[in-house]
Amino acid sequence: MARILGFQCVACAGELPPCRTPYACPACGANLQVVYDYRAIRGRISRRSLARDQDRSLWRYWEVLPLARRCPMSVPQIGWTPLYSLPAAARELGLSRLFVKDDGRNPSASFKDRANAVVVSRALELGEKVVATASTGNAASSLACLAAGLPLRTVIFVPQTAPEAKIAQLLVFGATVIAVRGTYDDACELCGRAAREYGWYDRSTGVNPFTREGKKTAAFELCEQLGWDVPDVIFVPVGDGNIISGIWKGFTELQSLGLVDKLPRLVAAQAAGSAAVARAVEGDGVVRRVSGRTVADSISVSLPRDGLAAVAAVRRSQGFAVTVTDAEIISAIPDLARAAKVFAEPAAAAAWAGMKKAAAAGRLRGCRTAVVLVTGNGLKDVASARKSVGRPHGVAADFGEFKRLVRKLDL
Repeated sequence: MARILGFQCVACAGELPPCRTPYACPACGANLQVVYDYRAIRGRISRRSLARDQDRSLWRYWEVLPLARRCPMSVPQIGWTPLYSLPAAARELGLSRLFVKDDGRNPSASFKDRANAVVVSRALELGEKVVATASTGNAASSLACLAAGLPLRTVIFVPQTAPEAKIAQLLVFGATVIAVRGTYDDACELCGRAAREYGWYDRSTGVNPFTREGKKTAAFELCEQLGWDVPDVIFVPVGDGNIISGIWKGFTELQSLGLVDKLPRLVAAQAAGSAAVARAVEGDGVVRRVSGRTVADSISVSLPRDGLAAVAAVRRSQGFAVTVTDAEIISAIPDLARAAKVFAEPAAAAAWAGMKKAAAAGRLRGCRTAVVLVTGNGLKDVASARKSVGRPHGVAADFGEFKRLVRKLDL
């Protein structure tokens, strides 16, 4: 792939030439990202060429993906997820325009399908036989979904506390599931050691630089769906930090390719108990371990695997971080559902809660266009959704009793 120049360390900026699968910078051990020959790619992708492209999936951006060919595997449509305009909510919050991008509409009901489409394709090109990953649930169920029916075995490490719906997805798609009696961070350590010991292809977030490549496609989509009008601010739920760093990479590549002339501010929305990135953004930039305790399992991380790149993305975009409590996250689930008709899992609802909190604090004054990124569907964690809305009204199969209930409810 001549268009790939190599890899660059997100910490020391050290460079590596193109190689099979580098997992870390050999100089400092930090994460890597793919570097392309943007001058060469400029002649192959343009607003006009994209407008002619009938492929409504992330493969329309193949020229800036690290793969040897377009549409390398037969999968359901990934990407080109809906972008909903919410004029009433925008007026209520004092914004000019507000949009919600619903990535819960991907095949496995998660944003993580973007990353896994690229990683699974890359693994197939390399002739890998087993792909392993550690996950709180979404990345794992997505990997299992996209690898189903392919000549790839998947070994998944999840904390034993992962929601049942996500475990069910894993097993249905045929993954070998290892439920770790410990935290997500413990699962990451075990996965990494197993991958090294048995020579498995490690897909884990932060470790594998190609996950970021799939996630950046959301930035390309947003720009196209908004008619190349770059939003002023984008709210992104943050756990490991790989999504927000991927979004930032996508926008900087759009600028390098001459497709946009401005960049958005990125806002990291984090749960208060899992706010390592937010603390680093607001402090000295150093990502330190936190408890990781939150109802939002998808962003429950003690030490973010891509935290350094996430902090850099927020700061370089001149954005900020916002933390929300578990109570605010739970309340945001029905609030978002009623405003946008989008059912979000807790982690995705955290971005909506963060947007409302930032707006109430006056941090969005002068903002013309805001986007909230919804990263996972609420059916992945129905138990949390039920906490936000209470119980149904019980009644006997008796119309008289029903009439008394109607009077009580003032219907």
